[in-house]
Amino acid sequence: MIIPTMIAQAVAASGITGSFTLAIAGAGAALGIGMIGAKAVESVGRNPGAFGRVLTLAIIGMALAESIAIYALIRAFSNM
Repeated sequence: MIIPTMIAQAVAASGITGSFTLAIAGAGAALGIGMIGAKAVESVGRNPGAFGRVLTLAIIGMALAESIAIYALIRAFSNM
């Protein structure tokens, strides 16, 4: 409970804007999408018969990872 409070105080004191939030969320989403894609390719390589199911789950996972960046974009522009 104390760590989020300390981070919020540090952000408020330093004047970090929504751009930093958007950059961190974008980097996290990019890493998440890359890891999902890599594991999907690896699993299809191991079991080519499961291509359809793996593709469906990978697309859902990538959409959920991308939604984090979209939420950060909305938050970055709403705080301006």
